[in-house]
Amino acid sequence: MSSNLYEADFYAWTLEQSRLLKAGDLTHLDVVNLVEEIESLGKQQRQELRNRLGILIGHLLKWNYQPDKRSKSWRVTIREQRREILQLLKENPSLKPYLIEAITLAHKSGLDLVVKETPLDDEDLPEDCPYSAEQLFDPDFPVDLNLT
Repeated sequence: MSSNLYEADFYAWTLEQSRLLKAGDLTHLDVVNLVEEIESLGKQQRQELRNRLGILIGHLLKWNYQPDKRSKSWRVTIREQRREILQLLKENPSLKPYLIEAITLAHKSGLDLVVKETPLDDEDLPEDCPYSAEQLFDPDFPVDLNLT
């Protein structure tokens, strides 16, 4: 029954699994799908970290490589992504060891963002992320971010 419900109505399935867990009824749990969903939740947190880092890195690159086009929107996006990433890491401290790898992977997304949104091309931009983790989260980096 639970497996059929999983396919037919995911939301109802989650309510049923929650009810069974609260009741301590482990024999009726849809263990196979429950394990898959729990693993998926962890992957989603890693993906959110990479996505937000990609946006942050992309906007920092735009800020550095197009100083004449700087805008309030870019500055606010940088600030917002920093805040959201720090909150994500606070709520999920086990993601911290993944941060350096996530920055490396997110840099590629950041490059795509810049190439898509500006006249810059891949060869105009650094192949490797030019920012350290400390710089990515430093509210005073780059130094001119809060001056314009």
